[in-house]
Amino acid sequence: MRLRLLQLLLLGLAFPAHLWAQGNGPAGHGARAVALGNASATLTGEVWAVANNAAGLGTLTHPTAGAYLENRYLITSLNVAAVAVALPLGVVEPAAAGQPAHASHGVVGAEVQRFGGALYNEVRLGAAYGYRLGAVSVGGRLDVLQVSFQDLGSRRTVAASLGGQADVVPERLTFGVYLYNLNQAKLANYQDERVPTVLRAGLAYRPSKQVLLLAETEKDIEHDAGLKAGLEYLPLPAVAIRAGYASLSHQTTGGVGLRAGNFQFDYAAGWHSALGLSQFLSVTWQWDRKP
Repeated sequence: MRLRLLQLLLLGLAFPAHLWAQGNGPAGHGARAVALGNASATLTGEVWAVANNAAGLGTLTHPTAGAYLENRYLITSLNVAAVAVALPLGVVEPAAAGQPAHASHGVVGAEVQRFGGALYNEVRLGAAYGYRLGAVSVGGRLDVLQVSFQDLGSRRTVAASLGGQADVVPERLTFGVYLYNLNQAKLANYQDERVPTVLRAGLAYRPSKQVLLLAETEKDIEHDAGLKAGLEYLPLPAVAIRAGYASLSHQTTGGVGLRAGNFQFDYAAGWHSALGLSQFLSVTWQWDRKP
């Protein structure tokens, strides 16, 4: 284990920080999003929109809970664990005129996530809200972030994020945008250390009901922009096969999804030529609302 940690330390000097887990920045959650290269600004109707783009909560019509586990490069100190829940408010308006069904008063969501080990860890508590109005969805999220170093104490701050999605061509082409940490939250006075502010924008195109194509760009205000792409194919209504690529992390991803009743199981794996294998698993459960 010590040899492995030494290797990662040396690699950390050679590769940018975005190769390493959270880094206080926006974390794409849900194995579906990860398998699609984390091109998730346009994904809708699932509980992990609470982390990926709160606007995507707007088309969720059932109460849903989820759990997510992530391991990068087979190192336990780079593990991520998260749980999330989303609850539609009001009555569900039926789909009409090419627009999806949605809750009349929007959807609220919450997420708790933890990254790291004993030496360093991040804990994030997030609350989100998404609302659908015609062909447009809007959403926002508020995070309380705690960063802890062993023997050095902890720092806490609050970050606000906003997102939007719009159907350019109903049921075919969707545009999504998400701005994480728009208030540029400060972690420490030393060197004016702040939580990264990141803008993501992308397109989702459905040439058929079985195929979803994603393209997205991501820009940290202090770093170069990167590109992400994903492909999802449904050979059967309950089975999904996915692939993706992210240029910033130079990581190729792939995964599968399976729906069984009210449960959704998703698995993803990522490969980096220098750092090796990462694995991701998420399980979600939705239930019917009481009248």
